[in-house]
Amino acid sequence: MSRHCDLCATPPGILLLRAKEWNYHTHRYMVLFITFLAYACYHASRKPTGIVKSVLCPENEDPKDGWIPFNGYDGPSKLGEIDVAFLACYSIGMYVAGHLGDTLDLRLFLASGMIGSGIFVGLFGMGYFWNVHCFWFYLSMQMIAGMFQATGWPSVVAVIGNWFGKRKRGLIMGVWNAHTSVGNICGSLIAASVLDYGWGWSFVAPGALIVFGGVIVFLFLAPYPEDVGFSSSSSSSSSSVHVADDKEALVHKTGDGALRHASVNRKGIGLVEACMIPGVIPFALCLFFAKLVAYTFLYWLPFYLTHTEIGGKYMSVKSAGNLSALFDVGGIVGGILAGYISDKLNARAITAASFMYAAIPSMLLYQHYGSVSINANIGLMMVTGLLVNGPYALITTAVSADLGTHSSLRGDSRALATVTAIIDGTGSVGAAVGPLLTGFLSTRGWTEVFMMLVVGAFIAGLLLSRLIIAEIGERSSGIQNPEATASQPLLE
Repeated sequence: MSRHCDLCATPPGILLLRAKEWNYHTHRYMVLFITFLAYACYHASRKPTGIVKSVLCPENEDPKDGWIPFNGYDGPSKLGEIDVAFLACYSIGMYVAGHLGDTLDLRLFLASGMIGSGIFVGLFGMGYFWNVHCFWFYLSMQMIAGMFQATGWPSVVAVIGNWFGKRKRGLIMGVWNAHTSVGNICGSLIAASVLDYGWGWSFVAPGALIVFGGVIVFLFLAPYPEDVGFSSSSSSSSSSVHVADDKEALVHKTGDGALRHASVNRKGIGLVEACMIPGVIPFALCLFFAKLVAYTFLYWLPFYLTHTEIGGKYMSVKSAGNLSALFDVGGIVGGILAGYISDKLNARAITAASFMYAAIPSMLLYQHYGSVSINANIGLMMVTGLLVNGPYALITTAVSADLGTHSSLRGDSRALATVTAIIDGTGSVGAAVGPLLTGFLSTRGWTEVFMMLVVGAFIAGLLLSRLIIAEIGERSSGIQNPEATASQPLLE
C-alpha cells in the first residue's frame, strides 16, 4: 500500500480540516477524539457475547429455553471456547498487525480493521435471524472478527505516539484510555437495550456502530503530523512546538500541504529487536495475567450476576447487562488514577504492581459480600473495576508508548505499533486463557473462578518485582537530584 497514492494523500475529511487552518494543538485534540471514538467502538463490539450468554445458555437446561448448540450442560464450556477462539485469533493477529501498523498507512489500516470487525460481529448475530444452530459457524465468525479486531490497539497507540510526547503521558493516556470502559459501557447498554427484540440484534447494532466509526476514521484521522502540513523532523525554531522529548522532534506548519518524508523514511523494527528493549518482556508477561483477570470480568460478569443470588433475588439478563457496566465506570477512574500516580511518582512498575496487589482483597470481598445487597454489589464492583483496570490501562497505554519510543531506538517512533503489539498481544493470550478456564471452572462453582483471578493478580504484581527495585533505586537518586523530576507542561 503506497503512502503516496491519491487515496492516502487526499481523503475528503482531512482536506476539510486543512481548509479550517487549525493549528497544531487543535489537530492533536482532534486525533485524541477520533482515536478515542475508534477504540470505544472496538470495545463496544466485544461486549455482546457477555450480554447474551445467559440467553444462549440459561440456567434451565431445557433446549426450548436456550439456543442450540449453547444450551444444555456443556453450554458454558462451549461459550468459553467461543471466547478463547476470538481472543486467540486476536492475540496472534496482534503480532502481525503491529508490524503492518509500522509499515502501512495507519488511517487505511485502522479503518479497514474497523469495517471488517463490524461485518463479522454482525454476521455472528445474523445466525439468530438465519436460524443457524451450527457451532462451527459461530466459532468461525468469532475467529475472523478476532483477527480484524487486532488492527485496533497497535494502530491507535502508534497514532497517539506520533502526536504526543512523553511528558505527562501517563495522565493524558489514562484519560484517553477511558475509551475502553466507555466502549464496554456503551456496548453493554446497546446490547441489553435491543435484547428483547432477539439476541441477534445485540450483535448487529454494535457491528453497525463500529462500521460507522471506521468511516469516520477513514474520512478524518490524520495519523501523522505530516498529513496535515506539519513536519516532525524540522529543526526550525521560529514557530516550533515540542511533541516529544527528543531534540529533533520539532514541528512547523508548511505551505505545501501534507509532507510525509519523515514518516516514509523511518523503518519499523523486527519483533526480536523490539523484545530486547528493556522492560518489554516483564510488562508483557505482567499484562498476560492482568488481562486474564480483566477479560474474565469483561466476558463473564453479566453471566455471574444472573446466576448469583443478590439481596435474595436473581437478576434478569437485561438488568445484569446494565449493572455490569458499573465495573467499567470504576475502570475509567482506575485508568486515570493509575496514570496520574505513575506520572507523579515517575514509577510505572510500582504503580501497576500496587494496583494488582490491592485488587486481590477487593475481589475476595466482592465474592463474599457482593451478594448481601444490590448496593454492596455495586460498591464492591466499582472498586474492583478500579483496581483491576487501572494497571491494565496503564500498561497498554503509557508503558507501551514509553517503551515504543525508548532511548535505545534513538527516537524512532516507528517501533510504537510493534512494541504495543508485543505487549498487548502477550496480554491477549492471557485474555483468552481467563475466559476459557472460567467456562470450565464455573460449572464447579464460582469460588474456583475467583481463586484463579486472585492467583493471576498476584503473579502479575510479582513479575514486576525486578523493575520495582530498579524504580526504587532511581527514585532514591532522584531525591538527591530534585531538578531531574521537575514538572512539565501537560501537553508538551
